[in-house]
Amino acid sequence: MSLTIKTLGRGRRVAAGSLIAVAALALTACEGGPDAASRPSSAAAPASSHDKESGGSSSPHGSAEPSGAKAQSSAGAQRPSAKAATPGAKPTGKAPSAAEAHTSAEAASDRCTAANMSLRLGAADAGAGNIRYPLVFTNKGTKACSLRGFPGVSLINRDGSPVGKPATRDGGAGGVVRLQPGQSAHALLHTLNEGVSDTPCWGKSQIVYVYPPGSKESMTTGSRGLRVCGGRFEVTAVEAGALG
Repeated sequence: MSLTIKTLGRGRRVAAGSLIAVAALALTACEGGPDAASRPSSAAAPASSHDKESGGSSSPHGSAEPSGAKAQSSAGAQRPSAKAATPGAKPTGKAPSAAEAHTSAEAASDRCTAANMSLRLGAADAGAGNIRYPLVFTNKGTKACSLRGFPGVSLINRDGSPVGKPATRDGGAGGVVRLQPGQSAHALLHTLNEGVSDTPCWGKSQIVYVYPPGSKESMTTGSRGLRVCGGRFEVTAVEAGALG
């Protein structure tokens, strides 16, 4: 009988202890409030801290961007544009070739100059109110030379004073005229007969002052009393042959 009483007493103590434990747990839950279930556990905290250290921008080793993408981005920012000028690049304009430069130099050295030519004014050719004078260039040198284009022509007096204005160009530039030693080429001086135009005539000239085509040296010859009328004084490009 005493054994039964002891067993029952121990059972009551165990039951009482269980009730106390349940009551304590219930009290703890009430004090935590409704946010207790959403609060992160202590086991999650280290993972969160590690994320900040490895993924935050303040970490010297971490990066929110994949390392490959970051390297590509940095390389792209530093790479010069394809349109940027390259040091030592050739200019876009086409430079003359060696053959072209040689041809140009050869043409300049082959040009007939005032020093290797003689000059004369041929006889007037009048007709239909126009007067033309051939201005004749003759190669007096020992080598062939070439002429092309318009001579520069003015009329002057013996004292060097100008008469009227320089001749204007008449017609096209023409082709190259090749002169062997002793051969001639000519350009035509053109004016009008007196009375054809109301524009008064210039005074009579004494000298024709000429720059051969492409030359910086002048030549002179007698003007044969050439007189410009009608305000018309023109010169053509040189042609092969001598006239007058």
